[in-house]
Amino acid sequence: MKELEDATPFCKYYGACGGCQLQHWQEAPYREWKRELVVSAFARRGIVAEVGGLIDAHGSGRRRVSLHVRRSEGHVTAGFMAARSHDLIDIDHCPVLVPELHEATAIARAIGTRLGDCDVALTASETGIDASVKAERKIVTRELEKLAPLVAGLGLARLTVNGEIIATLRTPSVRMGSASVPLPPVSFLQATQRGEEVLAGLVIEAVGKAKSVGDLFCGLGPFALRLAEGARVTAFDSDRAAIAALGQAVRMTRGLKPVTATVRDLFREPLVAGELKQFDAVVLDPPRAGAEAQSRQLAKSKVKTVVMVSCDPMTLARDAEILLRGGYAIRAVTPVDQFKWTSHVETVAVFHHSPGQRDSPLP
Repeated sequence: MKELEDATPFCKYYGACGGCQLQHWQEAPYREWKRELVVSAFARRGIVAEVGGLIDAHGSGRRRVSLHVRRSEGHVTAGFMAARSHDLIDIDHCPVLVPELHEATAIARAIGTRLGDCDVALTASETGIDASVKAERKIVTRELEKLAPLVAGLGLARLTVNGEIIATLRTPSVRMGSASVPLPPVSFLQATQRGEEVLAGLVIEAVGKAKSVGDLFCGLGPFALRLAEGARVTAFDSDRAAIAALGQAVRMTRGLKPVTATVRDLFREPLVAGELKQFDAVVLDPPRAGAEAQSRQLAKSKVKTVVMVSCDPMTLARDAEILLRGGYAIRAVTPVDQFKWTSHVETVAVFHHSPGQRDSPLP
């Protein structure tokens, strides 16, 4: 359809680079198509739900990026793979990144000059750029003494190679609500600061006046730390480093209600109905695989409000069906666009439980 193809792509690498493949779409049809991804996922499960309009959460750009670096005959290239290919597209600048990452590919090339073929993940934090590198161990050992000076030379806050911290000039940190959270190496963050804020706002609105909240798959605490400004929070995640960082942030932040952060693999050991009864509301933000095991336990519980944050409409719909069959009803579904110009979409779905009543939209 012509109306879907007449926008001018803003990136000079469009069509070659494998990212941001939807720049050619006009805004209105693009937004409706992305919303429809969520509608369709629910429909495949026989779920009729009112899906709200797509919220643009690109903000100032993506604050993290992973670059491939290749060195051949003294020439170093850095960028992204070509569409449907393993060919590397050499890029001088990616326009969807935050301004702080304007020199991302130059930084990656400088690292590649030392380490050869490698993958470089960069995160823009409040204290500077955090760089985490995966490279061949033999080369790293040989170049180890030359790596530390790169941190200051490239203006990095920290450099980590193959999980080992090489040098730290400033501890990378991010602001979450009123808290400052120290970043462990290779930490998961929402792609954009605006995306995190939008998702957190939807979560807080859905939780309402709940006094005790469970935050499952909590990560570094983007929801827990904001929710704790008005409620007691019990947080769980399998990532030990993230839980430690969340605990440290809680200790350094005044004015929060009690927060308990616990390491627990919710895929293997989900909270059971008896454990869930302490919560007025539960928030889940699982990885792309969703939270099937935990959803089955929630379906057996009497938790009044469940808020699911998902990066995959298909697994969200699967988990939603489990809750609906357990007596929950959908109250709101909101798609959020922080990976703009791609097929990825975040969704926040809100469920309420009505004792003795089943108003599921399932057939």
